[in-house]
Amino acid sequence: MSNAVIRAEITNRILKSIESGKSIPWRKPWRSSPNAGRPTSVSSGNAYRGINVALLQMHANAFGFSSKFWATFKQWQQMGMAVKKRPDDVEPGSWGATAVLYKPITKTRKDDDGEQVEDRFFLLRTFTLFNADAVIGAERFQVGDVEPDATTVPDFGPAEELIVATGADIRHGGERAFYDRLGDYIQMPNRQRFDPPGAYYETLLHELAHFSEPRIGWSHEKEGYAMGELVAELAASMLSAELGVPQGESLENHAAYLQSWLHSMRSDSSFIFKASTQASKVADFLLSHVKQEAASPEPAIVV
Repeated sequence: MSNAVIRAEITNRILKSIESGKSIPWRKPWRSSPNAGRPTSVSSGNAYRGINVALLQMHANAFGFSSKFWATFKQWQQMGMAVKKRPDDVEPGSWGATAVLYKPITKTRKDDDGEQVEDRFFLLRTFTLFNADAVIGAERFQVGDVEPDATTVPDFGPAEELIVATGADIRHGGERAFYDRLGDYIQMPNRQRFDPPGAYYETLLHELAHFSEPRIGWSHEKEGYAMGELVAELAASMLSAELGVPQGESLENHAAYLQSWLHSMRSDSSFIFKASTQASKVADFLLSHVKQEAASPEPAIVV
C-alpha cells in the first residue's frame, strides 16, 4: 500500500473510534501496576511514539487489555510464549493491533548534469503487534485482575516530581487554566477546585505541553489552534499514562475540540500523524527533566 493509502486507512479508524462516542481512543484507563502505562515494546523496553500510541491504546480499549506491553507474534514465540487463538467473535485480522513503521530510504541517481545525487524519502508500512493480555505465558507482563476502586489512591509523586523539575512558573487562582506565552507562566485554578484530584494534574500536564512549545522550537500559532490543542491533549495523555495519573473518560469537556479535530482529520489524512509526532516530542522533552535515559528510539512519524 502507498503512504497515502495507509494514512487514510489509519485516519479512518481513529475517526470511527471518536465518532462512536465511547471514549477518546488514545486515553488509557488508569491502573495501579508497573505493567500499566504508555504502550511499550517488550523487545526494547522503550515506549512507542507518534501515531502508534493512539493506535495501540485504541486497540487495547476495544478489547479491554490493561497491559502496556506489546510484541509481534514472532517475538512472543521467541520468548517461549504463544498468542492466544483469535476468539470466534473477532473478525479475521483484527486480533492483533496495527502499528506503523516509518523507514527512511535513500536512493542514488544521476541528475541532468550527470552528477550523482541522493534522494531521501520515507517508506510507510504497517505491522501487527499483540498485547501481553492476549498471550499465554506472559503473566509477568500483565496487570492482573485487581481493579482500582474508590479507596485506591493514585500516587501523584511522579507527576509532582516532573512538575517541579520543569521549573515552570505556575500561578494559582481564578477560573481558567492557560499558558501565557508572553509572560511565560501557567495559570491554574486552585487545586481544591478539581474533583477528582487527578483532574488537576491532567489539566496541568496539558498546560505544560503548551509551556514546552517555545522550548522545543514549535508554535501552534503557525500550525493552527486545532493542531495545538490536539498536540497538548495527546502529550498530556502520554504523560498521564507514563506518570500514573488517572485520565478522564468523558467527551463532554472536549466536544468543541473534537469537532475541530474531526474536521481536520477528514480534510487532511496526515493531520493526526503530525499531531502525534509533535506530541511525542513534547512528552519526551518534559520527561527528560526526570529521566536520565533518552526517550524511545522507536521510529517517529514525520509527514
